[in-house]
Amino acid sequence: MSGQVPAQEEMMMKLIRNSLAAIFVLASPGLVLVSAPAAAADAAACKLEITGNDQMQYDKKELSVPASCKEVTLTLHHAGQLPAAAMGHNWVLVVTPDLTAVANAGMGAGLASDYIPAGDKRVLAHTKVVGGGQTTSVTFSTAGLKAGGDYSYLCTFPGHNALMRGKFKFG
Repeated sequence: MSGQVPAQEEMMMKLIRNSLAAIFVLASPGLVLVSAPAAAADAAACKLEITGNDQMQYDKKELSVPASCKEVTLTLHHAGQLPAAAMGHNWVLVVTPDLTAVANAGMGAGLASDYIPAGDKRVLAHTKVVGGGQTTSVTFSTAGLKAGGDYSYLCTFPGHNALMRGKFKFG
């Protein structure tokens, strides 16, 4: 039993020493460790989700990310039951003045091209078209976006953009 006392005292001293070191480190101003939770919060703010349904509606009219996001991941869920050919949805990011032109151009592109004309520079980011019960994601760089810029998102499936659109706020 006398052999356990020194071991317990040694453990207690290590605990006290480590606790004091941790308090010193956390109390130091400007230390990187203190900002780690903020970095994790920023990363979470750069991930967005939106859901479309068989009634041609997105569940959100506005999406926003902070200007600190270097890239954004958007996940589109299709909560309906109809197949992509009948009631498919995608998510397309554009500069707001281009919204109608991109929607019109998409009609001619067809389902095989996700209703996005190949090489359309007006399209800043887009997902593929999905049907009921499916999910898709896109990760895109924000390097070309301006904080406070006028951006919108829409579904380019023919006829859907009248109801399936919203504002995208960056910064």
